[in-house]
Amino acid sequence: MIRRLARALGTYVSRSPVTAAYAGLLLSTHLWCTAVLSTAQAQRVVLGVSTNLDNLQDRPVRVLAGSMLFFDGTLTEITSEAFAGTLITLGLGVIVCLAWLERRYGAGRAYALFVLGHLAATLLTVPLIHVALAHGWYPDSVRHATDFGISYGAETVLATGALLLRRARWLAAAGVVAWPVLGGDWSGELPDFTTIGHLLAAAVGFVCGAFLLRAARRAAPAPAPVLAPAPAPVPQPGPAPVD
Repeated sequence: MIRRLARALGTYVSRSPVTAAYAGLLLSTHLWCTAVLSTAQAQRVVLGVSTNLDNLQDRPVRVLAGSMLFFDGTLTEITSEAFAGTLITLGLGVIVCLAWLERRYGAGRAYALFVLGHLAATLLTVPLIHVALAHGWYPDSVRHATDFGISYGAETVLATGALLLRRARWLAAAGVVAWPVLGGDWSGELPDFTTIGHLLAAAVGFVCGAFLLRAARRAAPAPAPVLAPAPAPVPQPGPAPVD
């Protein structure tokens, strides 16, 4: 059993080396915050990489990049909603789907898609939050809320991967949309901004998936022409008999 697991892990690393390294980094930063730092120290770290309004205004590059080095979830509380989020974002999103995209399209394209979803969803929610604050739909504490992690990028690659499936494509796409909708807070005038961000990230992924499907169909070889069967030879009359 151990040999099989080691062989499977070795195959995974050799086929998706960048994703394997990224998953290892995410696990390392999580264990650093939960097992090495104190609760107060860990809170300062995650607040420092949170993509809230205050941080985006003061140090946008630092928080946009730093937020992708952590995942907001748990590895131990297996009955909690946070653990389900970890399975979806880190498990399905990064370890499964991002690795598959790396093998299929290369690490550059796969991570460009991941980063695009992270940046687009984060930045597109900013004007929405400003409007919601102006109308009193969100509390002012949203400006400095804790909001970090890989979930927007994971949502984007999940949406792209769903469209690239050959079977159960639309069922998978519905699942990608369903998990942020079912887990969001819909009690106010607007759902919470992270739910909107996940839906925007899914939209980015669906658009990218549609472009990849279109490119694949254009690159597919044209079917070979079917040749019509040659007409049967017409029998020629033989020489007339000689009396």
